[in-house]
Amino acid sequence: MFAPKFQITNKILSNIAQIEAAEEVIRHAPLLPLWEKQFKEDAIVRSAYHGTHIEGNRLHKDEAKDVLLGKTVIGRPRDIQEIINYRRVIEAIDEEAQRQIDKITEPLIKKLHRIIVAKILTQDQAGEYRHKQVIIRNSQTGAVTFRPPPAIEVPFLMREFIYWVNRVGKDEIHPVLKAGIAHHEMVRIHPFIDGNGRVSRSVATLILMLGGYDIRRFFSLEEYYDRDAVSYYENLQKASAGDLSAWLEYFTGGGAIEFEKIKEKVLKLSRDVKMKERFGGRQIYLTERQVKIVEYIQEVGYMQNQSFLTLFPAVSEDTVLRDIQDLVKKNLIRKIGSTKAARYVMV
Repeated sequence: MFAPKFQITNKILSNIAQIEAAEEVIRHAPLLPLWEKQFKEDAIVRSAYHGTHIEGNRLHKDEAKDVLLGKTVIGRPRDIQEIINYRRVIEAIDEEAQRQIDKITEPLIKKLHRIIVAKILTQDQAGEYRHKQVIIRNSQTGAVTFRPPPAIEVPFLMREFIYWVNRVGKDEIHPVLKAGIAHHEMVRIHPFIDGNGRVSRSVATLILMLGGYDIRRFFSLEEYYDRDAVSYYENLQKASAGDLSAWLEYFTGGGAIEFEKIKEKVLKLSRDVKMKERFGGRQIYLTERQVKIVEYIQEVGYMQNQSFLTLFPAVSEDTVLRDIQDLVKKNLIRKIGSTKAARYVMV
């Protein structure tokens, strides 16, 4: 029976405490609808780009964004398809999380794999466990870095793994640790001929979301892994000897960094819980220009009329002033002074 071995180190405890604190702030922060939409779209772009780049996708981030926007991009067909598929798998796990499914099943994992490798692998390989031995080599030296279990063992190992995932609850293991263990175990088993890393990260993300750590789907752990891919693979490999402690320190550390980054961004925009209290918990609807004005004031500290042209080169001063006057009425900003040298600051 699958029984992961690891020690709860001080580093793991510290990382989880940081994740918990950030998640609490993010969950309760009053966010404007437009900002929420932008955060989610940004997370999708980051996840799709970094989640495929770490495995050799050659597209640049701007090109990946263009693919997701439906624009024509010149690149390898496989690279373009990988980006499209990654977005689709993000949407798929979002749907499963919203349905609050109570089990991670074998058909679900195979379904996620089919989405990830659509139009990349053949139909008899998509969503089907591998039938041959594979090895993982260092892309630079060619040395064998990992030899997954024989293909004949894959169905049995996956059944044991899935049984464990569905058996252990929050009272037995923290959802963040559960996600990290699932991530490593699927990489270790390497159940498919290709796309194992993407499936592993998708399943881990789904476990996080089902465990209450969706944080409005603003996060992208893929960016953390891709920022130092060598460290990502080294930490995965460290756990191949059987002790997952170092890997879980790395995994929870990534969660802490990403959640903290989102928390700071959310706080910068939401102006802490006082905004929620001031408006009685209701959301304030702003235009895209007004969002930029608020972001500018929060970044610089104030805004003056001479800044309008820099921020909105194609918009008249009168139009920007109307946006600002509306923000003043909404009690988000206030005017200091009465001449053209007047400043607008946050309330």
